[in-house]
Amino acid sequence: MHNEAGPAPETTAPDPAPSSSGLLVEIGQFGRAFKQLFGAQLTLLAAELGLARSAVSWMLLAALAATVAGVGLGLSALALLGFLLAKWFGSWLWALLGLCLLQLLFLLGAIVLFRRCMHWISLPATRGEWGGMMRDILRTSDRQVAQRGRDEERSA
Repeated sequence: MHNEAGPAPETTAPDPAPSSSGLLVEIGQFGRAFKQLFGAQLTLLAAELGLARSAVSWMLLAALAATVAGVGLGLSALALLGFLLAKWFGSWLWALLGLCLLQLLFLLGAIVLFRRCMHWISLPATRGEWGGMMRDILRTSDRQVAQRGRDEERSA
């Protein structure tokens, strides 16, 4: 019988204690991972800001389209009302005068409502509430700024 032994298994010596160069390599890897993570976060933030900027543009365009459609609908309704008034009065002149009177009444109603709202805002109780609300907002923001400053001092 032949006793054939395969190659002897290699024995590895236990790793010595990590050297300072190994620690530097790990710190370097950590730094690269940290940079990659925050680079991805910044890329995501830039994409979100671009999307928000695009959304604002589209919202303004949609608001313009809604305004144009609303004005067109209003003009169509006035034309229909004018036509009905012309049939009822039997005269286009009286129909147009009726429309002018109707629009004047709407305009005066809007002016009266606006003035009433301005009066409500100027009442002493409302002024006091408004002033108190503004003081509260300023105090809250001052406290938040002071807290951030203390947090930054502690972390430094």
